Amino acid sequence: MNYVTFGGVTVGLCILGYEITLWWPGLNSLKKDPIRHASRLLPFLLSWAYGCLTTLGIAGLIGTASSSILGLSNWLGDAALLWGVGEQPGQLAARETFTPLSGPGACLVLILTAVFIACVKKANDRDAGVLKRGAWCGITLGTSAGVAGFAAVPLAQAVNAVADSVYRTV
Repeated sequence: MNYVTFGGVTVGLCILGYEITLWWPGLNSLKKDPIRHASRLLPFLLSWAYGCLTTLGIAGLIGTASSSILGLSNWLGDAALLWGVGEQPGQLAARETFTPLSGPGACLVLILTAVFIACVKKANDRDAGVLKRGAWCGITLGTSAGVAGFAAVPLAQAVNAVADSVYRTV
C-alpha cells in the first residue's frame, strides 16, 4: 500500500486543476455541445483511472514505478507546502483501508500498462502529455481519503469483476 501525504494530494489537485483549466470550453460552448466537449476530457479520465489502479496493491516494476512517482509527488508537494505556506510536511492524507486488486485484477493492470504505453507512443506530444498527467494525477489521488480516493473503490471492484470473469472463463 502506498501512502499519500497532503503534499502528494496537493500535487494531484494541481494537475487536475491544470487539466480542467486547459479543457474548459466556456459555459455557452459547453451547453451547445456537451458530448463533444466532455469527450475531450475522456483521455485524461481514462489515464487517471489507470494511474489509480497502479497504486492499489500492484507490485513488481509497475508498482515500483507508481510508488516512486507517488513518493516524488509527496516530497515535491510537502516541500511546496512547507516553503510556500508554512504547512507541516508529511501529514498523511490516505484512507485507512482500500480495495486491493485480485490476482486477475493485477493481470488486467499489466494488460492496461501495455495499452497505456502504446497510447502514449502513438499520441502526439500534446496528447501524450495529457495521458501522462492523467496517470500522474491518478497515482497521487488514488489512495487519498477524499472524493478522488473513494472513486478508487468502485474502480477496483469493477476491474476485479471484469478480470475475474475473463480469467475464470479462459
